[in-house]
Amino acid sequence: MMEDRLNLAQIPRVKNISKKDFVEQYVKTQKPVVIEHLIEDWPAFKKWDLNYIKEVAGNKTVPLYDDRPITSEFKFNQPHMEMKLSEYIDLLQSKPTNYRIFLYHLLKEVPKLQEDFKFPKMGLRFLKQLPMLFFGGVNSKVFMHYDIDYANILHFQFNGKKQCILYSPSESKYLYKVPHSLISREDIDFTNPDFEKFPALKKAKGYITELKHGEALYMPEGYWHQMTYLTAGFSMSLRATSRGLLNISKAVYNLVVMRHFDNYMRKWKGQDWIDYKNVKAMEKTHANI
Repeated sequence: MMEDRLNLAQIPRVKNISKKDFVEQYVKTQKPVVIEHLIEDWPAFKKWDLNYIKEVAGNKTVPLYDDRPITSEFKFNQPHMEMKLSEYIDLLQSKPTNYRIFLYHLLKEVPKLQEDFKFPKMGLRFLKQLPMLFFGGVNSKVFMHYDIDYANILHFQFNGKKQCILYSPSESKYLYKVPHSLISREDIDFTNPDFEKFPALKKAKGYITELKHGEALYMPEGYWHQMTYLTAGFSMSLRATSRGLLNISKAVYNLVVMRHFDNYMRKWKGQDWIDYKNVKAMEKTHANI
């Protein structure tokens, strides 16, 4: 089992939890948790599957990402191609595909979907203009990364299952973080890691869970996360602001300085910039062990 290779503990699970207990036990301590029955009163719990999304939003053109390594050809978070959502869902349901929908604001494009959920009263300051959807095919993977805005995230799974691996920000020193970016080295396979090439991974202590339809995963601020779709499916994330000034300042730096600097360097230096960052990720991480 992968838990025997990477140092991963199962993410704690609760059936339900009060707002008070959620804040005290998980938000204040910045620990992840899976809440199994948080959204069973949402219309989305019963309605949202791939066929329903295809019915109400199939005519929308959506951005797609695959698992190709980052190159200077694309800007920060620039999609690799576009497709009608109906065609993409047909693809998901017919065969495995590496194409994913990432950070797509479908609820803005199709306001009807906003009637199907509500923001949980869990003591988080949700950014109500930013509910995002994510889609992926069986065995497709999301590279290990953390989010640019250091948000607290509730991540809800629909229509299928996915495996989620999380690491706290304290483990960054072992994760081969690429400088001036939000990712670890993309040639690391966290489902089958090469410890000879990446020995520091043995020292990183993380979490793992299998997220099923209707379950909610709480990911604290700045947590690294890597997702593997075990079946074709989709999920929604609700984002909440950071609770402290330090992470708010980090988010502002990432949004205002880091991503623009990285785009500029990609344009100026091209692939040399990408290669330089990958070398530095190895050097800095191995210096920690």
